Amino acid sequence: MSHLVFFEKPGCGGNARQRATLQAAGHTLERRNLLTAHWTPEALLEFLAPLPVPEWFNRAAPRIKSGEVLPEALDAEAALALLIAEPLLIRRPLMLNTTDGSRHVGFDTAAVTAWVGLDPSAQRPPSLEGCASPTESCHPPTGGQHAHV
Repeated sequence: MSHLVFFEKPGCGGNARQRATLQAAGHTLERRNLLTAHWTPEALLEFLAPLPVPEWFNRAAPRIKSGEVLPEALDAEAALALLIAEPLLIRRPLMLNTTDGSRHVGFDTAAVTAWVGLDPSAQRPPSLEGCASPTESCHPPTGGQHAHV
């Protein structure tokens, strides 16, 4: 099993389900607050660069849901600057496998299974991204750990 650095939004029900799924598969987690991490463009790009720019964004973020921010209209430079300025817009979780240095963004269960492995007998939806409730936002963070990235 793997030891993962798990960048999350504290208080988010979706992140709690994701953590439980990883731990049930035997992985250990080092939790870090995605919102208070001191991101550099280089460190954030280590996670995001393999993905198309629109997939860098948390689709449940209020400014995206309202249409104020349109990820498809942004180039990589503008998107990166916006994500560093407003970490709530970053798609989560961001995960780092400390064993091999590989990184993963989001929680599509098939992709996470292929990356580090999940319990094959567990019943779960194809995606565990987003908050637990489709009608309620995750609670705002109440502090947490700082990641120096």
